[in-house]
This record gives sequence, C-alpha cells and structure tokens, in this order.
Amino acid sequence: MWEFALLLLLVGALVLIVVPRLRNRRGTPGDWQSGQLLVTGLSPRPDATGEQFVTITGVINGPTVAEHVVYQQLAVDVDQWPTVGQLIAVVYSPKNPDNWRFAPSQVPDHPGELS
Repeated sequence: MWEFALLLLLVGALVLIVVPRLRNRRGTPGDWQSGQLLVTGLSPRPDATGEQFVTITGVINGPTVAEHVVYQQLAVDVDQWPTVGQLIAVVYSPKNPDNWRFAPSQVPDHPGELS
C-alpha cells in the first residue's frame, strides 16, 4: 500500500515539473502576437465544396516581425478561399513566426451586437 502511494506521489511531482516546461517551449496561444499576412501566392481553388487544403505563401508583419516570409498548407473552406494580395489577420508565436494561424474570428457575445 505504501509503495503505491509513494509511486503516485512521484508521478504527480514529475507531472508538476514537466508540464510547465512543455508549455513554455511551445508558447501558449495567449502569448502569441497579432499581425497581418499579405498573401503573395497560393494553390488554385478546387472545384470541390467544403474544407480543402490550400498551400499559402505570404509575408507576416507584426509587432515583433517585419516582412517575415511564411509558407504553410492548411484547411480552408472553399467559400472563404484567399486571394493573392489579400491582407489576413493572423496570430503567430513571437519565438517562431513560422508557427502561425489565422486569427480567431470575433464572435459577438449576443446576437446583433458587434464587439
């Protein structure tokens, strides 16, 4: 019985040490910077409907980066397909701007109310 309790205590201590280190290494989304992506190239829009993969090339500008070239493949709804020259709001890791994603859309708390 004591051995089991000691094992649980050691595993708990290990988790308390390892988890914060892993979070700091990846960066939490709350630490990410907001920026703008200027689309400079992308794959052609498919004839299919729904979400499809797009390969997108662009330049991110933000508080910690200027003219940082990025390249990524991600899923996008065909009805929201980006275009060359479009400016898109993005969030990126300040430690690694190559790690970026589209900024989450701002959804109003109450219908009919803008944030």
